[in-house]
Amino acid sequence: MPRVTALRPRGRDSVAVELDGCPWRDLPGDALVRAGVREGLELDRERLRLLRRELRRSEALAVAGRTLRRRAASRQELQARLARADVPPATRADALALLTAAGLVDDERLASATAEALARRGYGDAAVIFRLERLGVTEELARRACDALDAETRRAARVVEARGRSQKTVAYLARRGFSADSIEDAVGTSLADETVEGYDNGSSSDIFPA
Repeated sequence: MPRVTALRPRGRDSVAVELDGCPWRDLPGDALVRAGVREGLELDRERLRLLRRELRRSEALAVAGRTLRRRAASRQELQARLARADVPPATRADALALLTAAGLVDDERLASATAEALARRGYGDAAVIFRLERLGVTEELARRACDALDAETRRAARVVEARGRSQKTVAYLARRGFSADSIEDAVGTSLADETVEGYDNGSSSDIFPA
């Protein structure tokens, strides 16, 4: 039965493992820690099985971590990313549970922050919900995030105040996903009726944030 005779750090995350005095493999340090691998330990079948499981988990966390280093991501998006990387379902669930417990994956926080950012950029509720659902946030969470924003009618009124009361402003509001009711409240029913109708059949992918 092989015995671990040395563990030597290599770089930030890797450890060179020596078995019976001979180099074996470079492995992620976190997986070795979780598997309880230490110098002097005999790698029996049970320990090797545990180590393989922790190596799969470490790989899943690395895949998810590459996405999360760039930006926040929803649970659904990370699930899909791990599936594309051929991470087994049980390992995906385990990795996502760890990331959620650590606060690195939080769909409610993602929905709230994204909704606030889009509202500041002048988007209406329909556009906000569209974008959140594209990110993998549930419709329920998306609508709750919208409900927490300043009322859409007040946001539309601020746009009108900044851009002026005109058909161009009405068209702008419609393209930005404001409801017909909010537009009517902001600019007046007659002006809204003349303009909003032309945007009813527009493609959401053309007018809403990608």
